[in-house]
Amino acid sequence: MSNKTTTAKSVITSLVRLVAGIVVIGACLFWPAGTFNYWQAWAWLGTLFLPMGVSLVYLVRRDPALLERRTRTSETRPEQRLIIAASSIYFLVIFLLPGFDKRYGWSQVPVWLVILADLGVLAGYGLYILVLRTNSYASRVIEVEQGQQVISAGPYALVRHPMYLGMILLMVATPLALGSFWAFLPSLGLIPLLVVRARDEEKLLMKDLAGYREYTQKTHYRIFPGIW
Repeated sequence: MSNKTTTAKSVITSLVRLVAGIVVIGACLFWPAGTFNYWQAWAWLGTLFLPMGVSLVYLVRRDPALLERRTRTSETRPEQRLIIAASSIYFLVIFLLPGFDKRYGWSQVPVWLVILADLGVLAGYGLYILVLRTNSYASRVIEVEQGQQVISAGPYALVRHPMYLGMILLMVATPLALGSFWAFLPSLGLIPLLVVRARDEEKLLMKDLAGYREYTQKTHYRIFPGIW
């Protein structure tokens, strides 16, 4: 398959996923709320999906090979498949609960905190984009490719898994951005899932990626700077 064909396929796949993500997540938010008069949800959708569109354009123009890697979904490691299954339950809770909270008025998050949480969502996705600019091998699945090199610059000088840090910041801020205190505590469940994922990923990287063990001796923290 030619590079142009592969790139076109990756672009189509990414666009379909982007549109499907907006529709599915929008349904998860507005259906439980029972109304479209839910400004926090509209603000969150704009805060997240507009930068996603920008990052898609960036990858198409600057790094189509990375775009193709980001469309991969076939995990080969059983541990990772279990983590993905658990994550599906997590995401259902995080995106359904705020809508019910809105409908029944279980909690009232002040406007200033909603806006601050949206900034947290934006910061989390900003870190994700920074990772993509730094590491062209940032595949969606856990793998080591031929010729892959250890990346130790940029956010990788701070922690070994900066994309996970960005994801945690984004998802923990999401319930507050959606106006729900009740969904905040369940959102913390992403942390142990990514801790397990990072541990399993490092088993592969230690074994198959040349120079990774030496990198861990320089960058000590996996996800949380100064903690772990």
